[in-house]
Amino acid sequence: MSDIKLVSAPPGIEGAGFFATALDKAVGMARANSLWPLPFATSCCGIEFMATMGSHYDFARFGSERPSFSPRQADLLMVMGTIAKKMGPILRQVYIQMAEPRWVMAVGACASSGGIFDSYSVLQGIDEIIPVDVYVPGCPPRPEAIIDGLTKIQDLVRSESLRRRESPEYKELLGKYGIL
Repeated sequence: MSDIKLVSAPPGIEGAGFFATALDKAVGMARANSLWPLPFATSCCGIEFMATMGSHYDFARFGSERPSFSPRQADLLMVMGTIAKKMGPILRQVYIQMAEPRWVMAVGACASSGGIFDSYSVLQGIDEIIPVDVYVPGCPPRPEAIIDGLTKIQDLVRSESLRRRESPEYKELLGKYGIL
């Protein structure tokens, strides 16, 4: 007796020898399961990300086994740790160099809100300079929280329309950040 359970096919058009579905869904599924993260780690959250990439938590099982250290080859910017105001323009430049579609995850309290560093030199959240798609709470967040953030990004990517990036709303959002 086998423990394998068959599931029904997703909604689509079925027939003898073929199966068709919406292009948005197929592209979304492919993008969601092949994200190339660019880790922008500056503090202790970076250490937790390293643990997440290790064999115990295995970030690779989500299709993100290839961290990219080149913005032109990445589609997920993972900002981890304290971002000083002097580092802000560099982070913004990295974001601008990424090709569309691109997503951003703020990992930890410092990247999300400045954390405990309420000072003149620390950026109080990266959403002041670039748009953020998912916030991962914690100081530093556990690897499980980082994985949860990645699954939320995957859900966003999977359900995103192919035309969203050309929409007036998206262009208006980038315009608010001075990015176009």
